Amino acid sequence: MQKIKTLGELKKSGYINKSIKDELRDNLITKIKKKENVFKGIVGYEDTVIPEIERAILSRHNMNLLGLRGQAKTRIARQIIELLDEYMPVIEGSELNDDPLNPISDFGKKLVAEQGDKLPIVWVHRSERYVEKLATPDVSIADLIGDVDPIKAANLRLSYADERVIHYGIIPRSNRCIFVINELPDLQARIQVALFNILQEGDIQIRGFKLRIPLDIQFIFTANPEDYTNRGSIVTPLKDRIGSQILTHYPKSIELSKQITAQEARLNDTQKQAVEVGDLVATIIERIAFEARESEFVDSKSGVSARLTISAYENLVSTAERRMLLNGEEKTIARISDLIGVIPAVNGKIELVYEGEQEGAGIVAQNLLGKAIRNEFLEHFPDPSKLKKKKEPSPYQSIVNWFGDGNIVDLLLLENEKAYKKGLEAIPGLSDVVEMHLPKLSKTDKLVMMEFVLFALAEHSLIGKNSLERGVRFKDILGSMFSEKDFFNEGN
Repeated sequence: MQKIKTLGELKKSGYINKSIKDELRDNLITKIKKKENVFKGIVGYEDTVIPEIERAILSRHNMNLLGLRGQAKTRIARQIIELLDEYMPVIEGSELNDDPLNPISDFGKKLVAEQGDKLPIVWVHRSERYVEKLATPDVSIADLIGDVDPIKAANLRLSYADERVIHYGIIPRSNRCIFVINELPDLQARIQVALFNILQEGDIQIRGFKLRIPLDIQFIFTANPEDYTNRGSIVTPLKDRIGSQILTHYPKSIELSKQITAQEARLNDTQKQAVEVGDLVATIIERIAFEARESEFVDSKSGVSARLTISAYENLVSTAERRMLLNGEEKTIARISDLIGVIPAVNGKIELVYEGEQEGAGIVAQNLLGKAIRNEFLEHFPDPSKLKKKKEPSPYQSIVNWFGDGNIVDLLLLENEKAYKKGLEAIPGLSDVVEMHLPKLSKTDKLVMMEFVLFALAEHSLIGKNSLERGVRFKDILGSMFSEKDFFNEGN
């Protein structure tokens, strides 16, 4: 089709023009029949969000994706372009992407009348049919819809009554395209009102001009529920004109969350080959986000973005990589102590309530990490508190007793593999606990699990844990109470 260069050739080819909503609908039907995945890389929405989006497209609806930050709203919108035809014909030189068979602008109509079948056409790829605008309070009607351009009028010596003096805004220029407005509530109410006619009747009005331009646009809006109360709101008549409002959500399981993080983390091949991240450490990172979403110190209305775990994972790998480089090693495995490196990623991605602000972002982040370790421990080992209540023998008693006798172990952040192994194996009973409950672990995974048991016992207040300038010290629980602040945080 791209070889067709004139309107006459286009007519002879049998090309049938259709609206963008019909185009999306037809292509979606084809993909559904072929059982093709439309939204690649979108994890956890297979049974919730994606079916609702497909229903909206089949219904030819404009959409509002409503959800907290970091829920892939914009990513979904960008993937809908894959449902467009690969190329579409446009009248050459048209500002409004005029369809050669059905022009809507004065420019397009005149060219068709003057040149007929000789009218030159160009082909636009679907990647160029996606337009995105971030809603900000300073966006004007002229930006979105258009305005009279006095400079154009002067240069072309046109009367202000001449339609050619209009400078079209971003929406008319998005004719036959997908147009996305991110953070819709941030638009001032009077600007939102300007969208009424476009959504309902599909036309625009500019500065009193008596023109009706039947725009053909697939609108997709995104919004955060927090915006309805904090910064602005979507005016009711506008919400009424949006066909489908689709609620997004965070991953409902840690496994899904891990899958998203592994997919989105930006690591080069060198990092992937040099640093091994075991399933345990990867799971703890995801648990941090899950704990944050339930924390009394974190504003639940703001949400905890999936970007938290992605950035935390990248920081974890970089922490292990830095240690490896300083020690002159070629490979390493991420340790529990490397999790100190994820704190900066957590700090900037959680919105704290008043009580959290009083505690401080760093302390809250450490608390979340501590809770993640404590709760993940219960997935692999017996609950110390339940053993105590039932007065059953504790598999951790020999470890606790050893520290109770005054022994101390320092795990330094930058120590090499040999020193790391020596320090852990010096603790009697630690290896036995891991062997008893997780006998099939590899040697390296077993060492990390032994370290994990130490941190978890500290979080369960069975042994003490204090921070050092370059690492962490494990000791008797009573001794730690009179010492400096914890490396992560003592169990609550």
